[in-house]
Formats: sequence, structure tokens, C-alpha cells
Amino acid sequence: MAAKKKAHPMAAVGEYETVLPFQAVGVKPCIVKSDESSDVDVMLLELAKSGYAVVFVQEAFFVEHVDRIEELNDEYETSFIPIPGLKGSMGVGLESIRSSVERAVGMDIFAVK
Repeated sequence: MAAKKKAHPMAAVGEYETVLPFQAVGVKPCIVKSDESSDVDVMLLELAKSGYAVVFVQEAFFVEHVDRIEELNDEYETSFIPIPGLKGSMGVGLESIRSSVERAVGMDIFAVK
């Protein structure tokens, strides 16, 4: 008999309009109002402690809490992925991917020659 694989939950942290659509694909929306951004640190820690595999974070909050996110990346196996808000991308997601690939490969493979 095959063993059941345990599902690794995912969450999306950000403003209502940004994260609610994620619920349609099984991602838990964690709604934060822009004036409650101090709550984001606590929310990110709770999601990491709860074993969430992936947490999508609205770019504005990602930038504001990047130091805490880096600490959580070192301590937990949760991946924090920046996503654009309703106003569009701030370029944080691409820069995050570029930085991660550069650390893994040892060079910037996205550099324009």
C-alpha cells in the first residue's frame, strides 16, 4: 500500500485584493491592511512555525520586512516569494530570483552581455 504524502500548505500575505484570488487555488489568504504592517512579522513567523512550505508576500510588505524574512529563511524551511500588488511590480521578485540563483550558481547568469 502506498503511503499518503503529506501536503505542504501555502499562504499568501498581503492586502485583500492581492491575496484573495490565491484562495481559488488552495492557498490560504492572510490579509493585512497597509496600516497594520507591523503585524506582518508575527504572521510570517507563525506561518513558518506552522510548516508552510511557500508563503507569497506582497512586494511592499516583502521590502519592508526583508531582514525578518531573511532570518526566517535561515531558521525554517519555508520559502518566502515576493508577489506584485495591485499597483504592479516593484521588481523585487526578479531581483530576489536573481540573487538566489547567483548564490546557488556563483555568478549572475541573467547579466546582459
